[in-house]
Amino acid sequence: MARRVAIVNNKGGVGKTTTVVRLAEGLAKEGKKVLVVDMDPQGNASEMLGWVHDPAQKQPTISQAIKANTEGAARGVIQPIGWDALYAERIALAPATLHLENRMAEAGLSGAWRRLLTALEGADDHFDFTLFDCPPSVFHLTQLALAAAHDVVIVTEADIYAIEAAKRIRVFVEERAPRDLANATLSLRGVVINALTSTAVQTEQRDSARRIFGDLIWDPSIRHRTALAEAGTDAAPLTDARCAEPRAMFELLTQTFLKAVPSA
Repeated sequence: MARRVAIVNNKGGVGKTTTVVRLAEGLAKEGKKVLVVDMDPQGNASEMLGWVHDPAQKQPTISQAIKANTEGAARGVIQPIGWDALYAERIALAPATLHLENRMAEAGLSGAWRRLLTALEGADDHFDFTLFDCPPSVFHLTQLALAAAHDVVIVTEADIYAIEAAKRIRVFVEERAPRDLANATLSLRGVVINALTSTAVQTEQRDSARRIFGDLIWDPSIRHRTALAEAGTDAAPLTDARCAEPRAMFELLTQTFLKAVPSA
């Protein structure tokens, strides 16, 4: 079984998807096999990895695997990504579309929070890591990921509202998940500060996050860079010369990830 890591925050727009995609890239460059499971109905991680949704085709997605509620159902939706890079063959994707929102209606069904865990049973055994890109909430779709995960990484910006949302996630992971999701071994492994600028306000909020989360804050913080956003929009790996600095930041963050998250 892969080591499963949920990337989360209770606030949108903090860079969860970018972090998932670039950590997957960094891990693949380190020779690791990575499965990205897109648990956000917006499907941004799927698009950033080069997957193209065609409404005219019956494309398999993670929504279908969860709905099936059978062991290993995710095998039928895992597929290659669309990047043109040598290491891209070590990254696979379980994509998402807006149809994933339909799974929210199952939240009240007995044991529904276990359906992703069931779908992945045996399906990700040949990967080193499975990364869940979670929506900005602690509702059913995120709970599906947390029930299936071994570890949690919170992504936040140096912003008071993002940090408060990160604190809510921490409470949920440490206090509610063991009871409500029967996942007593779920561990918060780190907090990534994303899109950092050099303004006085951001510096103050970064320091505040360090006081709140202590040793859980990972280095390096990811600084705001236009080239990083453009690479995401272009559904491209960080191979272009203009991406040299973001590439270096995420390569360092990947090393932090490998030290903080136990191997499968």
